[in-house]
This record gives sequence, structure tokens and C-alpha cells, in this order.
Amino acid sequence: MAPPQPRRTTDRLASLAALSSEITRCRRCPRLVAWRQEVARTKRAAFADEEYWGRPVPGFGDPGARIVLVGLAPAAHGGNRTGRVFTGDRSGDWLFAALWRAGLANQPTSVALDDGLRLRGAYVLAAVRCAPPANRPTPEERANCAPFLRRELALLGGTRVLVALGGFAYQALAAEEGLRPRPAFGHGAEAALPDGRVIICSYHPSQQNTFTGTLTEKMLDDVMARAKQLAGGPRQR
Repeated sequence: MAPPQPRRTTDRLASLAALSSEITRCRRCPRLVAWRQEVARTKRAAFADEEYWGRPVPGFGDPGARIVLVGLAPAAHGGNRTGRVFTGDRSGDWLFAALWRAGLANQPTSVALDDGLRLRGAYVLAAVRCAPPANRPTPEERANCAPFLRRELALLGGTRVLVALGGFAYQALAAEEGLRPRPAFGHGAEAALPDGRVIICSYHPSQQNTFTGTLTEKMLDDVMARAKQLAGGPRQR
């Protein structure tokens, strides 16, 4: 059962901070622990002078968010390096630029923890909190992370829309929410939950999808606009 929802913003912030601290200490999946630490030791040449985060990555954003975006997992040289989900990689370049265009972020870039990025009415997290080899977590690893997903969503009590960034995130959300029957994944597909929330599917903003045109800026912007419409947020800039 999900924990009780904090009634005050200060309580919610404290609870999210405590959960984030717990997430960063997790060592439940030996394969992921070994991989994230190996990447942090060996590094990529372009980041050789940087100290990698090398730990699980918690969610980030507005604790009062109406829109929650769920990705697959931190990138080995993105979130696993910077310590913030979708930060410092090409997928994040696409995602945060789209959030900015939608009026949900104060700037279009996300490069480091201290870059000044703030989200407004949105929160971003991943189904799996450690960078996985070849970006492929196992079903067991997803299941190990499921309690963190459950608890973080419970603390974000104002959520109206869940945006699943890719099929893996959609599967994780559908499993967590007990969605039966589960509509087929597809860009722009929607699934209504019994409590009135809605899941919207989007292709993941991976390089494979953006380089090939499988996902375009307009397609991602359309998903953001629909999420805002359902969430009852402010108009798009």
C-alpha cells in the first residue's frame, strides 16, 4: 500500500528528500551496481576530468506537479554522470527543450545539477534508477525499482497526467497502476486510470528515435500540449 500523502508542501518536500536519499543508497541489483560504478571509474574521454555520480538517480522537479514524465533509466554518461535524471545527454536535450517550449521549465537546457534548471508543474523520474548495460534493464531489475516508483508517485499527490517516455516506462506504469486491459503502446496513445489520471504514451527521445525522425519536435510538443490540456495547466507559450 502507498504511504499516506503529506498534506503540506513542506511535508512533501521533506518526504521526497528522504526518499531521494534512500534511492541513492540502493544496492539491490548487483549487475547494475557493478555497471554504474565501472562507468564512473572508466568515464568517457570527453568527461575525463569530471567526477561521476555513479549512484542511483532519484526524480526531479516540482513537488506539486500535475504532469509526471517517466523514462527508462539514467544514461551511463548522462544521469549516471551528473546525478540528475535526463541531464547531460542527448535525450535530455530533447526532453527539457520540449518542456521549456511548453512553459514547464525555466530554460531549454539541462547540463548539470547546478545549472539553474527549474520545472513548473512537471516532475521527471525513471522506472529504473541505475544506468543499465546497453540501456536494457531486466524485468527483475524493473521489479526491484517498482517500490521507489510507487512511493515517489504517491508523494506527488497532485498528479493528473503520467507521460510514459517509451514502451518500457509504459509497461512499468501499467504494472504499477494495475492497468487491465492495457491499451497497446503507441505515440500519443492514452489510457485512463480508475482514479481519473491519464497515461499518455510518447516515443522515447533517444538518439535512435530523434536521428531517424521516428520522434520529431512537433510530435513531442503535441504530447506536451495534450498533457497540459488534460492537467489543466497554463497555456503554451
